[in-house]
Amino acid sequence: MASKEDKILEILDDLLGLEDIHACVVAKRDMMGVIPDTKRFNPDVIDIWEILKDTTNKFFDYSVAGLDKVYFELRDHDVLFFILPGTDTALVSIVPALANRGLLEVEMENARRRIMEVI
Repeated sequence: MASKEDKILEILDDLLGLEDIHACVVAKRDMMGVIPDTKRFNPDVIDIWEILKDTTNKFFDYSVAGLDKVYFELRDHDVLFFILPGTDTALVSIVPALANRGLLEVEMENARRRIMEVI
């Protein structure tokens, strides 16, 4: 029987299979959490990882006030930050700045729902 982490990794792997998802993770503060094999990440995102970690920590401070989703630009990328309801955890994806955000939002929302079923 697959563990919760294995099931979440499978969901993240599905997201990484999409052309415009350059990296994704289910993370708590400091970007610690369930992380797929980073070799599958687009190499362009590695240099923004530390910046992203510092930035996302701030969003968790507002999640208790009802913050649900955050979209922001970081260098040549957009970051999609979907908080998992009732948790201190978020589904975070890094995509190209000019990606079709509408389509990616649907995929992210579907992934968030699948992750919520697992946890």
